[in-house]
Amino acid sequence: MKEEIDTYGAAEDYINATPKFTSKNSMKNTAHFWKRLGYPACDSKILHIAGTNGKGSVCAYLCTVFKQAGISCGMFTSPHLITMRERFVIQGEKVSEEDFLYAFHVVMDGVRNPGEELLAAGYHPTFFEFLFFMAMVLFEKYHVEYVVLETGLGGRLDATNVVEKKKLCILTSIGYDHMEYLGETLPEIAAEKAGIMRKNVPVIYPDKQAEVTRVIEEYAEKSGAVPCPLLDTAIKEIKIRNKTIDFSVYLHYYDYIGFTLSTPALYQVENASLAVRALELLRDERITVPILQEGIRRTFWEGRMEEILPSVYLDGAHNVDGIRAFLETVKHYPCAGRRTLLYSTVRDKQYDTEAALISKAGLFDKICLVPLQGERALPLAQLADSFGQYTGFDRKVYDTLEEAFLELVSHKGDKDEVYIVGSLYLAGEVKALLKSTEIEK
Repeated sequence: MKEEIDTYGAAEDYINATPKFTSKNSMKNTAHFWKRLGYPACDSKILHIAGTNGKGSVCAYLCTVFKQAGISCGMFTSPHLITMRERFVIQGEKVSEEDFLYAFHVVMDGVRNPGEELLAAGYHPTFFEFLFFMAMVLFEKYHVEYVVLETGLGGRLDATNVVEKKKLCILTSIGYDHMEYLGETLPEIAAEKAGIMRKNVPVIYPDKQAEVTRVIEEYAEKSGAVPCPLLDTAIKEIKIRNKTIDFSVYLHYYDYIGFTLSTPALYQVENASLAVRALELLRDERITVPILQEGIRRTFWEGRMEEILPSVYLDGAHNVDGIRAFLETVKHYPCAGRRTLLYSTVRDKQYDTEAALISKAGLFDKICLVPLQGERALPLAQLADSFGQYTGFDRKVYDTLEEAFLELVSHKGDKDEVYIVGSLYLAGEVKALLKSTEIEK
């Protein structure tokens, strides 16, 4: 075992290195390790969220409302954009380096003393497991009342699914992503996500795709979960403002209630509505309608149609359905000048389909392509080829993100708009670049 790790940076490096010496563990061994740690945070009220798109946003809406109501809450999400500490949020704030290191050492103690069964199995937490266990350790330390837990990949076999006692489950929009692990069809993918359900526990989901709804309802019946669909008719009166959106959601005890989102992202209407429906089902008397409305209004989630500079928007859409939702939002906002898109993605996404959607949308005067860092990056030549067959816009390829970003920002006219999309890795690199440069917001 490595020598003692006593700095945040060293702990982060160790976790980043784990994929090199460990692989996927069985759910049995993952659950056994959680038990070995003493089941941290198992007595908190756990809200478990799975889905293809919108998981992190739903988590953010839930936690902001809890904070608004004065209720203690811990949130575990992934991935992070700049620092691992973003994955652990308590009372609306990412944890300190000291707390990160504390949780790291608790988990490492378990790694060093795993017990005979796990030792014989050669068990070591995977990258994601390590972070999940750290999150639960931190939530235990701060005695949070509610834990908002986002799955990493899928649901049925996700490390977070070792939690048996849940207050409620939420399934967000189901789409095509990670098909090599989850299945080739929407019903197959939905079945993996539905694996988070538990007996007598409400499960909230958007009732918008018949084949997905059918799978969810079948799994709910099989597991004994309580299906709570969010019907299309539950959301109405959507009004797009300049940089906000007004809408109404049907609450069973109050009829339709009006809400305001502090974002131009249309896709957040559904995500916020799922959170509202979930919070209603909790029946927590501290969450009044005014607190619910104010919490939804105050919610901010990085990298989701985020205006990082005047008329420069960063969006984390990183799969086909996410790109469709992004384009739908852009379409609803008129631009008096020129629109430019900065795009990149990773090699295991459906980049040809995404390129076709973006190119045929006719929304952008110029499309700029940049390479990402890391092993998963799509080679720049392939990225350029995916857009090469389409016309109707200028296309430019840059060797680095910094070169592209600085040029686009410095040459942008007052009425022009710049959009950055394609990968959460790209979003993270842009955030880091923005932090390290002297560009004024």
